[in-house]
Amino acid sequence: MAPAKLSGFCKQGNDWLYNARLPSDITIIVDGVKFHLHKFPLMSKCGKIACMLEEIQSIHDRTFTTKLEEFPGGSDTFLFAAKFCYGIQVEFTARNIITVYCAADYLEMTDEYGEDNLLLKAESFFHKNVLHNWKDCVLALQSCESCMPRAEKLHILQKCLNAVSTMVCTDPSLFGWPMMMYGSLQSPGGSILWNGINTGAKIRSAESDWWFEDISYFSVGVFERLIKTMKARGIRSEYLAGVVMYYARKYLPGLGRWQSRPSSKARTVASFSSTPAAVDQRDLLENIEKLLPEKKGKSFCRFLLGLLRVASILGVNQTCLDSLERRIGMQLELASLDGLLIPSFSNSDTLYDTDCVERIIHHFMSSESGLTLFSPPSLDLLSSPSFEPLRKVARLIDNYLAEVASDVNLKPGKIRSLAEVLPDSSRTLHDGLYRALDIYFKAHPWLSDREKEVLCNIIDYGKLSIDACAHASQNKRLPLRVVLQVLFFEQLHLRTALAGCLNVLEAESAPTGRGIAPTEIAGNVTATGETGQRIVRRDGWVTIVRENQVLKVDMERMRSRVGELEDEVSKIKREMKKVKKSRSSLSSPCIVAGKFGCKPLSKSSDSQTDVVGSTGPTPRPSFEHPRSSHHSRHRKSLPLFRDLTHGS
Repeated sequence: MAPAKLSGFCKQGNDWLYNARLPSDITIIVDGVKFHLHKFPLMSKCGKIACMLEEIQSIHDRTFTTKLEEFPGGSDTFLFAAKFCYGIQVEFTARNIITVYCAADYLEMTDEYGEDNLLLKAESFFHKNVLHNWKDCVLALQSCESCMPRAEKLHILQKCLNAVSTMVCTDPSLFGWPMMMYGSLQSPGGSILWNGINTGAKIRSAESDWWFEDISYFSVGVFERLIKTMKARGIRSEYLAGVVMYYARKYLPGLGRWQSRPSSKARTVASFSSTPAAVDQRDLLENIEKLLPEKKGKSFCRFLLGLLRVASILGVNQTCLDSLERRIGMQLELASLDGLLIPSFSNSDTLYDTDCVERIIHHFMSSESGLTLFSPPSLDLLSSPSFEPLRKVARLIDNYLAEVASDVNLKPGKIRSLAEVLPDSSRTLHDGLYRALDIYFKAHPWLSDREKEVLCNIIDYGKLSIDACAHASQNKRLPLRVVLQVLFFEQLHLRTALAGCLNVLEAESAPTGRGIAPTEIAGNVTATGETGQRIVRRDGWVTIVRENQVLKVDMERMRSRVGELEDEVSKIKREMKKVKKSRSSLSSPCIVAGKFGCKPLSKSSDSQTDVVGSTGPTPRPSFEHPRSSHHSRHRKSLPLFRDLTHGS
């Protein structure tokens, strides 16, 4: 094989030789590659090699072999330094400047061992060319992985990070090569200058995320140091969260649910880079979690839920999982239902990780403990904005229970514990809980009535809507005892709602000139807050929300329902009268009177009684009597219906 020649150097196999007539008298091994060189060119430039030769006093020996451990940049960088020692022209670039800088420091190539030595040249190029150019800074940081410890020791890594952090906060058009906020570099009519040359690029408006793609090619170590530097310099948390999310989505394909950047932003520093950094996904996720700022937002909460799902798949450490669950719990009101449906990747038989969701709810309750523990459960407090997150979480958990209830392996105790984590004050209606239990009973037909009754204890039947009560009263999957309780509360709802609606109508139709104070009318209206009006007090101010359309619909439903009940009661009355007449023909009046505890009357009183009885049934009291209303008949018919039920 013919040797490969390169500026006086040639490579034979895995060895490098300098094309000279003199034989080599020193062999240096770097990363398994042998360099057959000469002592005097190296001693005149490299202080480290000169000291090594002086210590062993073998300068005049024929050959000398040494091995350089942990050489910055490896064999390629040493070849660069060797060519410089032989006086061969070398080229500094943004890609090799940090490794060459570190190699010059390693070999002690200072001015003490030669004027205008390699260390001075590298330092000058770094400060004059690299630190003032975005592209060069990014490329330099991309290529410094092999010499990270020495670069940190020389503070050149931190200088690059500081420069990048400064440029992120400034107009990117001031730093040389146009970045991704500009369009195609072939567009005519542009005025962007690069080193005084018109590139023909057309300027677009700058965007806050123009730098995300460029730094996404950094290794995990460099990226972590850059984010910490940006935090120290006070860069806004939304920018930090955005770039961390972008980086995580690039290297964690399991996140998946995100839109790629438009193809018009393809001309970036990344196009000059080689390939994306090779990362260990588990270590990356654990580092990403530490870099995330304490931030709230719908998109950020969705990202955290996706990160938690991937963390469960990769099996990260428990500390990382606990931190992600805590972060999600602090903003659970912003979560979505599909984000909470985390599949179970453990040995559990359930489809979804309900234990994880329960821990998240506990974190949410701990963040809301100051509100729920030290505030009375009054109507004004429940209607205040501070309780809005709790109500949102209650609706979210009810929907979550309805989704997971169809899992045949879900235990009754788990669905009950999930429902009872939130306090009773978080739910104004229990329709969501009823829907979840109905789905659970349908998916678990083998449950006994006793088990169903225990689960139904989490429902407050007084907080079921009229529609939910009507559905539950005809639900064959519910135990009979539960159906009876629902029927009782349905009747109670109808009575209360009808009375409230009538009070509202009377208050609205009453003229203000009859001596009725406006405050009295307002008090009557306020008393019917659940059906006619709702008083909402927020931070000391009161707003009255009228729900006229809903009120009309509810009134029609209640009137029809009460009418049906009155018809049933009237039928029962007629049947009872028939029964009484048949019994009266078989028994004497004295026996009947004695049975009902009545005293015998005199003849005069009997005749008077006959006269009174002949006048016919006593008419109903009219609406002009004091304290009479339309709902009085309903109130009288219900005790009669109850007495008949007990009598039967």
